[in-house]
Amino acid sequence: MSQKLVIKNIGQMLSGKMEDPILDADCLIAIDGKIAQWGKERDLDCDGADTVVDAKGVTLAPGLIDSHIHPVVGDYTPRQQQLHWIDSTLNGGVTTLISAGEVHMPGRPKDVVGLKAMAIAAQRWYENFRPSGVKVHAGAPVIEHGMEEQDFKDLADAGVTLMGEVGLGTVKDGKTARQMVDWARKYGIQSTIHTGGPSIPGSGLIDADMVLETGTDVVGHINGGHSALPDDQIICLCESCKAALEIVHNGNERAALLTLNTARELGKLDQVILGTDGPAGSGVQPLGILRMIAMLSSLGNVPAEIAFCFGNGNTARQRKLDTGLIEAGFCADFVLMDQAQHAPGNTLLESVQLGNLPGVGMTIIDGVVRTGRSRNTPPANRLPEVVTG
Repeated sequence: MSQKLVIKNIGQMLSGKMEDPILDADCLIAIDGKIAQWGKERDLDCDGADTVVDAKGVTLAPGLIDSHIHPVVGDYTPRQQQLHWIDSTLNGGVTTLISAGEVHMPGRPKDVVGLKAMAIAAQRWYENFRPSGVKVHAGAPVIEHGMEEQDFKDLADAGVTLMGEVGLGTVKDGKTARQMVDWARKYGIQSTIHTGGPSIPGSGLIDADMVLETGTDVVGHINGGHSALPDDQIICLCESCKAALEIVHNGNERAALLTLNTARELGKLDQVILGTDGPAGSGVQPLGILRMIAMLSSLGNVPAEIAFCFGNGNTARQRKLDTGLIEAGFCADFVLMDQAQHAPGNTLLESVQLGNLPGVGMTIIDGVVRTGRSRNTPPANRLPEVVTG
């Protein structure tokens, strides 16, 4: 039996698409966890729904995506000795997480056999166990000297689709890294590079020259993780890279705004994506993506509906995901939000552009309601409600 979800009385629908960020729609229908239709309720077939959500006039957006995390196992991180950090992140509207390497695993193997085994295991355990329903794309091996082309084929054949941050392992030179990135790309594995100063013992400086020579698919934390490159190098990367320009919560806020402003001048805002780079020394940031959206919108003078695209649709497109956009056939992953109680501004978008966080009232993953009122955001003015199902 197919499962039908109807979300009605939507006050505003954000698409995740910078070219058309606000849709003229007050209703959305999902079938078996996939987006089927949206538009005006009077024009849609809302009968026979298994679950009906009355949005009560709040804003619906595609679920947020954190492009840069360092998970370990399950919903636990030894980096901060913290349980349920992924569930907390879901309460911040994030429905999909992408690993940049499971580097905080105690005793992380650095021999080729061991690192391949751990990557495959990490891919499997998050495929088999989704904390609170959150999608965790993991199994991102950190490249080490001694890896050969066959190793990347073996990883891809086993289901690994990501490479951990270049520069966190023993490979520190652009020539070797480029060869491995090319092997990864040949077998459909997407790559990210560390950008900026060292983040943990064993990592090193990755400057603009090495980023350009390596040619990864994502310029990881272009605003530093934690320490940013000099301004001229950040501008050079924005000018020269066709890759995703990833801005993270755990980086340098000034460098984040420089990246944003440079990308805008170059007509490259579609390359801007967001991550937290947590768990890390800065801790776990359940509201990190929302905070980045509010910061970039308010201080970077970006309309809030565009800033939200940095946190869902842009990442979906750069990462080739089937979530993060209001698109037929895409996963029915949503965050329902409203203006926070007593926050300045006349609307949710106006409030966010003034630098305020929204209140999350519900999250939905694969057409299933996962959370109600967020325990982490400020309380919303209005809350959606499940009226059937």
